[in-house]
Amino acid sequence: MTTSSELQRLYGPVADDLPKVSAKIQSIAEAAEFAFLRKMLEAALAGSGKLMRPAIALAGGRLGDYDLEKLVPLAASVELLHTATLVHDDVIDEAESRRGQQTPNALFGNAASVMLGDYMFAHAADFIAQTDNPRVVRLFAKTLMTLASGELTQDITVFEYSEDVARYLDRITGKTASLFGTAAQGGAMAAGAPPELAEAMRLYGLRLGIAFQIVDDILDFTGDPEVMGKPVGSDLHGGTLTLPAILYMQQRSEDNPIRKAFEGVRRKANLDRAIREILDSGVVNQAMATAGQFGEQARAALAPLPRGEVRDTLDGLVDYVLERQN
Repeated sequence: MTTSSELQRLYGPVADDLPKVSAKIQSIAEAAEFAFLRKMLEAALAGSGKLMRPAIALAGGRLGDYDLEKLVPLAASVELLHTATLVHDDVIDEAESRRGQQTPNALFGNAASVMLGDYMFAHAADFIAQTDNPRVVRLFAKTLMTLASGELTQDITVFEYSEDVARYLDRITGKTASLFGTAAQGGAMAAGAPPELAEAMRLYGLRLGIAFQIVDDILDFTGDPEVMGKPVGSDLHGGTLTLPAILYMQQRSEDNPIRKAFEGVRRKANLDRAIREILDSGVVNQAMATAGQFGEQARAALAPLPRGEVRDTLDGLVDYVLERQN
């Protein structure tokens, strides 16, 4: 659980308003029609992360008319969309835990968890409608389609061998970065910020989201399994190729254990070998350098914003994303 002092350090001028976003999200559990649904929602919404996407949405709102009647529902919708996608991801991946906590599908079964995710998507749509801004509603509708397309792309390419970095970047843009971009742009749009500032926020969010996902994919190899709540190399064992694995594959044209594993040859043994060799090679540093490039692009996108606490906070989030350990 993130403390108020951590929120203040990370999010500066919008930190004090994030509890309102959390309360808005929790309100759907409190208003649940029956006890079992409330129990599922409480499990799905427990242990919220650092609320980075809602904070970015509120920061975008600081560029115009900072009206919390509109911005709190928008920020809550962003986080609820994100959480709903995780619920569905865990069903698809048959994951039993996330960040050290049991997943809803482990607790309540797959069928109930699919409906739970759908219920959360519906509430996210209701929240975004409370902005009374058709352009923002359309933006979120397009983002939901992009998120679903990104997830489908990942699912249909499981154990499909590819050394194409551009394809990987397209996938993580759809699956992760698009919601960062929408949070940033949507906050600015809902606040009536000038179009050039809304566009700057969109670019910032997209680039930051790509950097965030690359770092996440690196931590799948280098992170502490106890802290991450999953085994080392779980993405690769699940058939999902991420940047460290792709860079490794490009260097191993001969005797490539990932190719062998994806062809069905001693899959676990070959993937275990690949993970060891990835950690012993320089590809983790290469992947981190790529994340750094996207982080710097995010920083550069902030140039049109007026100098001040909001811009400094968004700039600081780039450093946080690149330095995080979990």
